[in-house]
Amino acid sequence: VQLQASGGGLVQAGGSLRLSCVASGSFFSTNAMGWYRQEPGKQRESVASISRGGATYYAESVKGRFTISRDNAKNTLYLQMNSLKPEDTAVYYCNKILSPLTWGQGTQLTVSS
Repeated sequence: VQLQASGGGLVQAGGSLRLSCVASGSFFSTNAMGWYRQEPGKQRESVASISRGGATYYAESVKGRFTISRDNAKNTLYLQMNSLKPEDTAVYYCNKILSPLTWGQGTQLTVSS
């Protein structure tokens, strides 16, 4: 069982980027999934989550700017990020909401001002 996040990079403030997370294993379609982020020296925090049925939740800091979605046929979770801010800079991870799996390496997003 593995979670592989990708799509990060360096972007200017105000720009957009889409992250992807491919899950290996049969758990994806039957579980709520989420995106998390972690800045150096800080705790990992929840950014957005999506239920099996597609209901979504967003942290206040990203509401209106980020959109989480999932493609169960491809075992893939997405995070569309618009109007990026320097404070969005972090390593982004994906995982199950309940009983999280071993955390993958994540993908680095750097937003320059």
